[in-house]
Amino acid sequence: MDYIIKLAFVLLIFVYSWFFQIQNQEWDTLRSMLKDANNIAVHDAAQELNEVARAQGRLIIDPELAYATFQRSLQNNLGLDDNLSPKAGSRFRTQLKIIKFAIVDESSGVTFPLLYEDSNYGITKYIQGPSVIAVIQTEHPVLISRAKTQEAIMVPAIQEYRFNE
Repeated sequence: MDYIIKLAFVLLIFVYSWFFQIQNQEWDTLRSMLKDANNIAVHDAAQELNEVARAQGRLIIDPELAYATFQRSLQNNLGLDDNLSPKAGSRFRTQLKIIKFAIVDESSGVTFPLLYEDSNYGITKYIQGPSVIAVIQTEHPVLISRAKTQEAIMVPAIQEYRFNE
């Protein structure tokens, strides 16, 4: 009987470790998908230039059009609906949140290069030209309930225009 109890305990530890490993792999996969989709979305958003200003030699990003393009790109690349909730068949289980979307360009009166810092999201970067900055997040995947709640997966991305020197 003692042997069976020890075997059951070892089996329980093995199964718990296995689920923990699967949960960590799922976190890695979701974070990688978020990073790739965020990079693509900020790139797409940065393409939405104000054509009148561009004709005058200024690179100014249209904020409304850029945000709509950013959101649409996330929806298309991650299988999300209009509310950024996962559609059937999506790898995600919870709603995606856009927690920061910022445009830094000549319309805000800055000169480049610019040291951009945002301590809330751990972003520090020298920006060489007009840029789109975004931070998205989703909940950490949970396969095993634990006393400690896992932090959300938060992914920043920056797309900038670099001027030729």
